[in-house]
Amino acid sequence: MSNDFGIETVLKRLGIEETNKGTSTGSEWMDTGADYITSFSPVDGKPIGKVQVTHRQAYEAVIGKAEEAFKVWRKMPAPARGEVVRQIGNALRDRKEDLGKLVSYEMGKSYQEGLGEVQEMIDICDFAVGLSRQLYGLTMHSERPGHRMYEQWHPLGIVGIISAFNFPVAVWSWNTMLAWVCGDVCVWKPSEKAPISALACQYIAAEVFKSNGLPEGISSLVNGDYKVGEYLSKDGRVPLVSATGSTRMGKKVGEAVGARLGRSLLELGGNNAIIITENADLDIAIRGALFGAVGTAGQRCTSTRRLIVHKSVFGVVKERLASAYGKLVIGNPLDEKNHVGPLIDKDAVEMYLKAIDKVKQEGGKEIVEGGVLSGSGYASGCYVKPCIFEAENHFEIVQHETFAPILYLIPYEDLDEAIAYHNGVPQGLSSAIMTTNMREAEQFLSAAGSDCGIANVNIGTSGAEIGGAFGGEKETGGGRESGSDSWKAYMRRQTNTINYSTQLPLAQGIKFDI
Repeated sequence: MSNDFGIETVLKRLGIEETNKGTSTGSEWMDTGADYITSFSPVDGKPIGKVQVTHRQAYEAVIGKAEEAFKVWRKMPAPARGEVVRQIGNALRDRKEDLGKLVSYEMGKSYQEGLGEVQEMIDICDFAVGLSRQLYGLTMHSERPGHRMYEQWHPLGIVGIISAFNFPVAVWSWNTMLAWVCGDVCVWKPSEKAPISALACQYIAAEVFKSNGLPEGISSLVNGDYKVGEYLSKDGRVPLVSATGSTRMGKKVGEAVGARLGRSLLELGGNNAIIITENADLDIAIRGALFGAVGTAGQRCTSTRRLIVHKSVFGVVKERLASAYGKLVIGNPLDEKNHVGPLIDKDAVEMYLKAIDKVKQEGGKEIVEGGVLSGSGYASGCYVKPCIFEAENHFEIVQHETFAPILYLIPYEDLDEAIAYHNGVPQGLSSAIMTTNMREAEQFLSAAGSDCGIANVNIGTSGAEIGGAFGGEKETGGGRESGSDSWKAYMRRQTNTINYSTQLPLAQGIKFDI
């Protein structure tokens, strides 16, 4: 599939016009003035479309609509809300190919990964539909006769969602589908680097809400830079802000939300490592490391940044990885023969080049050379070569997340040392160990093992399934999205005690007689 795949036709089928407004409460779109964000494709550098920036007055109108919609939406039975989400899932199925192409073209990930991102949205819709009948509380035995106790969960209200460019639609769905079945309404600020994919999702969702006779404001969209994100973070009418992005961004969101005693759900940076032991199946290990390091051009929060390899197999791993890197085909991600697409923009390319210079200055040994590609097919200037360096875990650059396909190889002697290296970074998102030794695997999964929110055995660090809670520890933020009991983040807990007796005994046996 070439660049000339018909983006205009794709946009039209997704309901997007050539010039777009960027602020919506559902099917209603506001004209917010002359300030625009233009989305350029990193595939070929061409503009895809533009969206209007949400100014303060428009934001206030969005919040007003959301507040009114919440009063209606929260009263619907949860299974009825689930039925609406089921219909959204079906609408995504109908548009999977087109939305996958748009995601690939706007963000730069491979078409297969674009399709996979839309499938992840469909999967979370299915998960949320089932969840809508399972928002369980607990019952407790009261110490007082003739009393019973239980807890229940209620919706919070408006959920603000700030998403990143690397998963321009999936992370929104992780939050919204769960929040919607929980009875919340959502206001989404997508990345200013991928706003057109967000428009497509808003059109799809709005169509379903409108066909069900539901009010404006259940699904709202605002666009802009960090200033629009600050509207959400500092707004006491938004009890929960879910933010995905860098640790630097997350600290600012967390500080702003915390200052008003609101709730924040933070999914931030990762500096993920795979430990390859002397007992590893190297065929699996090399494949897992390869996709983890170069998939999405290293622009996943779960991308593999560090490979901690036992000295007895270090040479073999280094040689096999170098050979595999030599077979990578870099180019237009819509062409399924290519393995690696571009970085998101030239700023990302600059960070990639600075990281390479830094690791060389610190003494890293180049195993597979990096660099920027030029010439036919690379006109956007965003295509780079995945590279590998032999490095030390304490290097300053190794301690930081670089959102690019740079892999650091670190040798170790025993598993305790490997785990210490693994945990010896500020981030704590995803991790993996490659071993056929049960004791090694169990040690890695124990309390004395990986300190990450995700720990895998014999699979890589990227490619999480929606059924598990997704998130990490330390500077990754501590939030959890998607599966398991992540739904509880979008609700408030209420403890209830009912007295069905004719007496009024006090707890703890306190006497207060008059």
